[in-house]
Amino acid sequence: MRGRGASKPACLLLACLLLTGCRGGAGAPVGDARPTASGGYGTGFLAVGACSSFGTTDVTEVPCTGERAAARVVARYEGAAAGGPLCPPTTDFVLHIGTEGYACMRALEPPHPGDPGGGGGPRTIPGDCVYTSGTGQVRETRCDGGGAHPPQYRITVAARTRAGCPPSTVLYVQLGGDRPVGCARRL
Repeated sequence: MRGRGASKPACLLLACLLLTGCRGGAGAPVGDARPTASGGYGTGFLAVGACSSFGTTDVTEVPCTGERAAARVVARYEGAAAGGPLCPPTTDFVLHIGTEGYACMRALEPPHPGDPGGGGGPRTIPGDCVYTSGTGQVRETRCDGGGAHPPQYRITVAARTRAGCPPSTVLYVQLGGDRPVGCARRL
């Protein structure tokens, strides 16, 4: 059993990398995309509260208490993720469900890349760290230094405008949503 449990985080990470939504530039919700009704296991594929299995190609809905359960749906939207509503801030990854829509997922066990400082997830939020990846570009990385790139900046506040950032801000990061400006300080 010990070896089996150790593979869960690795499988979840692989699923996150292959199934995650696009990062950045999502902006504010547009159109009339609405969350689908909550239903739990068996009532509509991957409704809010349902759980998914591990996997990269054939993700299935499974009972949340079962040993195959990997992540829980925290929000579910119809339509394409691009231009649709943002997932909740601590979402670990996004599952695209054909042409039906997308599910915002939270792993049942750590690690949680969507947590502040976790180094991943579909959204960048206050508490996350970033590094410069090119002219005018940053990418998220783990704040504890355990990622592929060391952190250079930490986002301390999400503001409506740059004027809402504290004086210690040295970098502005586009976050999307109703507070689209990330105010970052150098580490």
